[in-house]
Amino acid sequence: MPEVYVGEGESLDAALKRFNKRVQAEGVLTDARRHEYYEKPSERRKKKEAARRRKLRKLELKAEQRSTRR
Repeated sequence: MPEVYVGEGESLDAALKRFNKRVQAEGVLTDARRHEYYEKPSERRKKKEAARRRKLRKLELKAEQRSTRR
């Protein structure tokens, strides 16, 4: 768990903001969500494949938009 020490003249809001940034950078919340419940390997593969397809479709749409602009 990340630790943040509050400085002498530092506000609590600033320290909380630094803490949130550090938690996000270390991936604590994403890891906790991933371990929230068991996911079968087949489900994990299906999700990964679906994400890959979405990414490819998005890239194709961007490429198509670029080609139609010219």
